[in-house]
Amino acid sequence: MDQLTSNTEPEQFSEQIDEAVSRFETVGRELDEVLRAMKSKIRSLFIDSEVQPLFVTGRVKTAESFRAKASRQLQETPDSTPVLEFPNPLREIHDMVGLRIIVMLPHEIQQVATLIKAHREDFDCRSDREKDIGSVESGTYGYSSRHLLLKTRNEPSVSKFQTALGKPVVPSGNFVFEVQIRTVLQHAWSEMEHDIRFKHPGEAAWNPQIDRHFTATAAMLETVENYFTDIDDLYHRMNGYHDREGLGTEKLTGEKIGEIWQTLLPHVDRKRDDDWSWAAELLGSHGIDQTWQLAELLDANVVTEVRAALDHRYSPGPDRLLDDVLLWRFGKAHIDKTSGSDLKREASLRRRLIQMKDFRSTQRS
Repeated sequence: MDQLTSNTEPEQFSEQIDEAVSRFETVGRELDEVLRAMKSKIRSLFIDSEVQPLFVTGRVKTAESFRAKASRQLQETPDSTPVLEFPNPLREIHDMVGLRIIVMLPHEIQQVATLIKAHREDFDCRSDREKDIGSVESGTYGYSSRHLLLKTRNEPSVSKFQTALGKPVVPSGNFVFEVQIRTVLQHAWSEMEHDIRFKHPGEAAWNPQIDRHFTATAAMLETVENYFTDIDDLYHRMNGYHDREGLGTEKLTGEKIGEIWQTLLPHVDRKRDDDWSWAAELLGSHGIDQTWQLAELLDANVVTEVRAALDHRYSPGPDRLLDDVLLWRFGKAHIDKTSGSDLKREASLRRRLIQMKDFRSTQRS
C-alpha cells in the first residue's frame, strides 16, 4: 500500500509544483465566484426544508495550503521512488473550494447529507465519508465531521474558472468541491484543534498531555450532544402530546397513558405491572379520552399545587396522584362519578376536597 511521505519538494517535482501553484494563483477571482455560487445553491436547498443549519460558510484554499497539498508524495515501499499524490493538482485536489454546514444536533447531519444528495440535478455525490468512523470503531475520540465530495453539473461559474485556467482544460462546468457537515460542538472542537496544531505547529502541539486533553474534551462534547439530543426528543414528544390538531388527538389507551405519564412525571413511580387500564377508566369517567387532554391535566404546576394542598405524608403513586388531580379539577363531580357505592372512598374524597378548598382559600388571601 502506498504511504504518504513528507511535503518537501525534491528537485524533480519543484518545477511542476511551482507551475501548478502559479496557475492556481491566477484564478483566485474565478474560484471566489465558484464559492459564492456553491454557497448560494446549497443555501437554497434549505428554504423549505425541515432541517435548518445554524450557518453555511466556505473558503477557497490559500496558495500556501494548495502548495502543501500539491507537494504530497506517495511511496509504495521505503526503497521505491516517491511520486506525487496529485500529479495534476488543479484537477485532482478536490477541496480547492470547500463549504461547511453547521447544524445543532447529530441527527441533523444525516438529514443535511440526504437532502444534498437528493438534488441530483445540481450535484453528483462522488464520495460520502464519516471522518470519525475510525475512532468510533476503535473506541477512541477525536475529530468528527461528515465529508461530501460533490461534482457540479454544467455550472456557469465553473466554466468561467476552467476557461481562465486555459489549455488543456475543457470548460465543461463540471467541478468537484468539498462539503463538511458538523454539529456546532464538533465545529468548536475542530477549530480549537486546528488553531493549535496546524496554524501554530510545533513540538508542543503534539505533546501527549495535549493529546489527552483533546481526547477528553471530544468525549465530553459527545456526551453533551447526547444530552442535547435527549432534550430535543423530549421536547418534540411533549409538544406532540399538546398538539390538539395532530398527535395530541390520539385516543388514550392504557399503554398510551403509561407512556405519557412516564414522560411527564417520571419521578412518580409506577408499580412493576404495566397495566394502566384503571387510569383509562378513571379518565374516561370525565370524558378525557385524547392525548392532549391528559397532557393538559398533568400540568406540572397543578401537580405541585395538589401535592402542597394535601401535604402527603408519603410520595403518592400514580393511582393516588391521578385521583387527586382529577379531584382538584372536577371537585364534587369527581366524587359523584367515581365513588359509586363505596362509602369509604366517598368519605376519603370528601376529606381531600375540603383540604383542597382550604388551601385555595389560603392562597387567595
